[in-house]
Amino acid sequence: MAVQWLLVCHGLATLLVVVSFLCGQWPIFQGTFIERIHYFITFGAYDYFLRFVGVVFGSKGTNVILSVENFCCDRPNPILQVVYLAIIGATYYFIVQSTFSYIPGYYISGVHRYTSLLAVGVGVVLFLLTSFSDPGTVKAENVSKYLSAYPYDNIIYSEKECSTCRIPKPARSKHCSICDRCVARFDHHCGWMNNCIGERNTRFFMAFLLWHFLLCIYGTVAIGLVLAGRLKELKVIHILTVYYGIENSFASLAPHVVQWLLGSYNTQLLLMVFLAIVSLLLAGFFSYHANLCFTNTTTNETFKWEDYIRWQQKLNEAKASTAALKAGISGLNCERKPPESKWKAFFRRSRLEDVEPVSKNNIYDKGFLRNLHEIIFPLSSRHSFSQAKSKSG
Repeated sequence: MAVQWLLVCHGLATLLVVVSFLCGQWPIFQGTFIERIHYFITFGAYDYFLRFVGVVFGSKGTNVILSVENFCCDRPNPILQVVYLAIIGATYYFIVQSTFSYIPGYYISGVHRYTSLLAVGVGVVLFLLTSFSDPGTVKAENVSKYLSAYPYDNIIYSEKECSTCRIPKPARSKHCSICDRCVARFDHHCGWMNNCIGERNTRFFMAFLLWHFLLCIYGTVAIGLVLAGRLKELKVIHILTVYYGIENSFASLAPHVVQWLLGSYNTQLLLMVFLAIVSLLLAGFFSYHANLCFTNTTTNETFKWEDYIRWQQKLNEAKASTAALKAGISGLNCERKPPESKWKAFFRRSRLEDVEPVSKNNIYDKGFLRNLHEIIFPLSSRHSFSQAKSKSG
């Protein structure tokens, strides 16, 4: 029984760490222990480790750690790519070793031995496409097509030059400090892909997220069907009800069935829980990026709009405060004006309440279908094709 409880605690601890690491900054977890665990994992633990190294090994040890950090976090490197391949390879290996001996089973056919390998292979292909495809690198040779593809909105994007590349900076582009290049329709730099996500590979990135979400769901359901088949084949429910006299109800049978599964098929159960957790995280990540695609916005632009709206709100509040102060001073200086009724003064709206709300005006949002079409068929590619066609004509 102790082993089963140990496995349950291990699963809950794994879930807590994964959720804290990936979702700890979400507003829903603000001020909770999830946020504190996220801070410790992402910053606190490393800071304490750096201090420890400094005390034990001095400045030389600290410099070594900082150089490793620079290589891992501030420069392109394949570390997370290797980690991804290791995770998907190890997960599939453990599934084959622990579960394939029960396929075909009562609820699952033998074809899944091959479809599972095909599904993993497609996922790896999408990973490679996203990792090694050009995200839309802006150069002096192609900057003109990106300039014509995306107009400046003169709100968050205005005409200027990239201080590093020394070329005109197209709207919606950004110079990635890690890759050291300008990327068209820049979304973010993905460490897992060791590549930027931009205009030309967003479609591959979205396909990667969706496919891996479906892959995790497929694995969870398949393992669940294998375990359900073992319950049926070994007549566990029949034995529990007939020989042990347990009531034939879900509430009575569930604890005994779970105990039997943890004792006999703990590896399969842990794999199923792991895949289910990852599928939920992928679902959230895919939903976030799908919403960006449907509204023709990028992660980079989301932050830009937040900064712009915050700045405009502060500016409007400052203007309203100035107007209220001027009105108060003019009211004091106006001696001939009859005194205002106290009731009117009490119910009068403050000028600060009349601050105009700042709204997002995204000129790149052209509607659901056109936005989706732009993701699948990038604007710059269509512009290049039309230019080539006009020249040939």
